[in-house]
Amino acid sequence: MKKIQHQWVLITGASSGIGEIFALEMASKGNHVVLVARSESRLNQLAERIERTYQVKTEVIVSDLSHADAPRNVYEECQNRGIQIDILINNAGFATHGMFEQVDGSRQQDEIMLNVLALTNMTHLFLPGMLQKKKGTVINVASTAAFQPDPYMAVYGATKAYVLSFTEALYEENRKRGVQFLALCPGSTQTSFFDVVGADEASVGKRDTPEHVVEVAMKALESGKPYAVPGARNYWTAQFSRLMPRKQMLRIVGGMLRPRPKGGKAEKVQA
Repeated sequence: MKKIQHQWVLITGASSGIGEIFALEMASKGNHVVLVARSESRLNQLAERIERTYQVKTEVIVSDLSHADAPRNVYEECQNRGIQIDILINNAGFATHGMFEQVDGSRQQDEIMLNVLALTNMTHLFLPGMLQKKKGTVINVASTAAFQPDPYMAVYGATKAYVLSFTEALYEENRKRGVQFLALCPGSTQTSFFDVVGADEASVGKRDTPEHVVEVAMKALESGKPYAVPGARNYWTAQFSRLMPRKQMLRIVGGMLRPRPKGGKAEKVQA
């Protein structure tokens, strides 16, 4: 991978967690950043911090990407501001937890719209510009949930499996055309994600730091990998799930994610 410097980087879900750390990391390397999320005040605070600390350009675009027309609006806003995106980081996403039929249907629809459709459309809109320049990078944030079905988080696991498959396919399509793709598959991470979901059982294992997750992503880009799983335990668990009989894996994962007596709660999370 070519050195990342003096480029425009667009990060969705940039107001906190992994997205915020990606923004700081990219800015620390001398890149300009476009910050996209729903929280205008938090985006503006981050933009001011980045400009003050790293003396790079920042742009803020407030958008709820679970709306069907949002990716097109973000793309057109970049065009109107004269910004050509070199690195796209599709980080925004959220989860629901509980018995499938008990989770609000509109929340699950928004979950699919954000985790799948928005990510797909953002990639489709910004990729041609990268191909025209014969250089670019797309990082799609998936999850360790992508490696097996996830009872009680059925929609979330399915959306992340899509992200992993989609990104690996585009990695192969574009590896000789100058654009690099990476599916980043973190496990439980120290962000507001699981707290807002409202179910401790949705968080499996020790929580990683967003700083380490981003560090692993940057090393994976340098190595030219199609996907990366931060943490040795997470990595080997992901590989093991591919080898174990699927019925047995379903029982194990279902046991870990099964709602506790207070459970069945579903909350929307989008940075």
